[in-house]
Amino acid sequence: MASLTPGTWTLDVAHSEIGMTVRHAGISKVRAVFTDADATLTVAEGGASAVEAAVKVGSFDSKNADRDAHVRGEDFLDVETHPELTFVARDFTPAGEEFEVTGDLTIRGESRPVTFDVEFGGQAVDPFGATRAGFSASAVISRKDFGLTWNATLEAGGVLVGDKVTIDLEAAFVLEQGE
Repeated sequence: MASLTPGTWTLDVAHSEIGMTVRHAGISKVRAVFTDADATLTVAEGGASAVEAAVKVGSFDSKNADRDAHVRGEDFLDVETHPELTFVARDFTPAGEEFEVTGDLTIRGESRPVTFDVEFGGQAVDPFGATRAGFSASAVISRKDFGLTWNATLEAGGVLVGDKVTIDLEAAFVLEQGE
């Protein structure tokens, strides 16, 4: 994968963002973030890689308390029964200057293959001696594929919540010390 130093890399949540966007009322888009996640990127000698990530569903934040409670509830993410959504990568494919990462995304107990388009931002040593790497990634999923089917019909036609969800990641990883 790219030109990363082999070893185990951990997600730096303070310098990362896990976001999603969905169409609302057919006329605008609502954006939200998940503020709590864990991820590990393992890079082997020779370039073989693995990614495993877990996002805490209860950390969903759209800047609207009522909407956040609804999305965390049984109609959508059901945080009480399914406290995490997970992603386990199984394939890394070069695509020009970028690459694709395909893996299994699990939401509400439903697993589906998802491919992220990924841009490698580079690797650098920060002023404190930590080796960091950055990535931008994006994928579009159908929420219905994951059992997220709640909706409301609008008086003028259409539905309240779009099916297509765009997942956008800005991920910073830190190489574990001693590697």
